[in-house]
Amino acid sequence: MNNEALGMNNNRVLVITAVEAERDAVVRGLRGAAGFDVVAAGVGTARAAAGTAAALAAGGYRLVISAGIGGGFEGRAAVGTVVVASKVIAADLGAETPEGFLSLDELGFGSSCIAVDVTLADTVAAALKQAGLPASTGAVLTVSTVTGTGETASELIRRNPDAAAEAMEGYGAAVAAKRLGLPFLELRTISNAVGPRDRSAWRIKEALEVLEAASAALREAVS
Repeated sequence: MNNEALGMNNNRVLVITAVEAERDAVVRGLRGAAGFDVVAAGVGTARAAAGTAAALAAGGYRLVISAGIGGGFEGRAAVGTVVVASKVIAADLGAETPEGFLSLDELGFGSSCIAVDVTLADTVAAALKQAGLPASTGAVLTVSTVTGTGETASELIRRNPDAAAEAMEGYGAAVAAKRLGLPFLELRTISNAVGPRDRSAWRIKEALEVLEAASAALREAVS
């Protein structure tokens, strides 16, 4: 039985965050706009995938968005800016070998890269800029372990030359959306630089404030 037969019009947008603080920032930014459901699914790819799939099981959705804060690669996404994913990459899903890292694609077990709706991503990025937010597009990496050294950051850039940001949930939410043939976006506001772990330099409060502002612009762009 399809969604129309169940009385559903496929007109809602599902926004998946990791934690409640991100969810609350998105909800504040949306300001009660109709047609959006915001769910904090938990940290990490598995929780994001499970939470997204569980929400989508109800039907009635036309778009899935993974939203939250994340790390930005130096020279590509500064702290306080917004990155709209041009694609989502599971950057550490693969195998380590004496010759180096092999991605899921190279192993022949599927793809570690999931495409987004590029036209919609560009529209959202333009709306963010029009709202006065410093926004850009680029690949967002999904990692299971947050990068904590300059060496790892450099290696990730070497393997993914168009990487702009990293987070921990996008790929999981994208897999669930793709399974149902739904378009997917990822939006990250940058709280810290990817590289040596320095909590004193993190700007989580500020990134959540930018996420709230970005969600207000997002509301208009995807409505």
